[in-house]
Amino acid sequence: MTRSRSNFRTVLATAVLAAASFTSLAAASAQQPAGGNAQQKAAPAPQDLTKLAPLPNYAPKKTSWGDPDMRGIWPIDHLGGLPLQRTAEQGNRVYLTDEEYNKREAMMERSRNAAENETKANKLGMGNWVEMTGAGRRTSLLIDPPNGRLPELTEYGKKANAAGRSSWVKGQTYDWIDDFDSWDRCVTRGFPASMLPFRYNNGIQVFQAPGYVVISLEMIHDARIIPIASKSNPWPKGVTSWMGESRGHWEGNTLVIETDHIRTGASPLNMATIGAPPNNTVPMGPEAKVVERLTMTGPDSINYDMTLNDPTVWTAPFTVRLGWERNQKYGMFEYACHEGDIQIRNYINASRAERAKQAAGGTTPTSAPAEPKQAAPSRQ
Repeated sequence: MTRSRSNFRTVLATAVLAAASFTSLAAASAQQPAGGNAQQKAAPAPQDLTKLAPLPNYAPKKTSWGDPDMRGIWPIDHLGGLPLQRTAEQGNRVYLTDEEYNKREAMMERSRNAAENETKANKLGMGNWVEMTGAGRRTSLLIDPPNGRLPELTEYGKKANAAGRSSWVKGQTYDWIDDFDSWDRCVTRGFPASMLPFRYNNGIQVFQAPGYVVISLEMIHDARIIPIASKSNPWPKGVTSWMGESRGHWEGNTLVIETDHIRTGASPLNMATIGAPPNNTVPMGPEAKVVERLTMTGPDSINYDMTLNDPTVWTAPFTVRLGWERNQKYGMFEYACHEGDIQIRNYINASRAERAKQAAGGTTPTSAPAEPKQAAPSRQ
């Protein structure tokens, strides 16, 4: 399903752009350079490729009220090419060999130059859409289990995954909005999927105020408002939200965020993150809990660890690690997904027309199928 990324990018994706405006718009789509060291030559591979490098002992600047100052823009487009899981052949190797890294970098370089090359050729393609500017030296986002692979699903998880509905499921039919996932409907990517890299709209901006941290996400404009407080007055049982209830506290210079009360219905691992399970149908269990740890490792870098523990769906917890890099030049665009999101209705109408054609022996129906009694609303 085509996603409406923002007013700007939707305009960019249309085929009716005037030639005079095409060049400037296409160049603006590629405006987001990787922050920090994303396009610089990576450090040599360590001697032991199976051991995760320790975090630097960095003393960050403090806010006026005394908390470590993490305010800024931390896009993760420079990790867009890093798979969630490593291959079975890579075993317990945390890092790539030099040969593997050079091969990956060649692929990333093609992605970095795609928008400029398309613009010069007066063409519009995926290069002006996909914004994966790097992947780094690591073999996978996953650092636990040690093999960098997701644990097995429980029996419940397997059955719920097989029964899941989404536009990503090949050959699926569509009749109503519950045949689509929450991202199809421009509601949310869900949590913790929203914290993982995708092909575009990878912007993350951190705001701080006394007693609060806000993590603003470019994709579907989700904003996580996180009080820095004790666990007093938790949400009542049964009250949930797509992003869950988050509470933060400081452990030295590390911000620890604990989240539960996560609404079921959105996959915790969006399939568009490279290496994630297909179909976007892995469920979120009602008892799922997520712990995030954010630690500044330099003036322009944050180490982000996230652990999901969902015993209803997964046979064991798992942990991912991302290295955030500051990029204050990154443009946080509006993700105007609902505006023009006519795909829900189109999928339903096309699915019904196709089934009517098959029922008629393969001939095209003389008229469109009747509108359902509860037709999906148009987004126009």
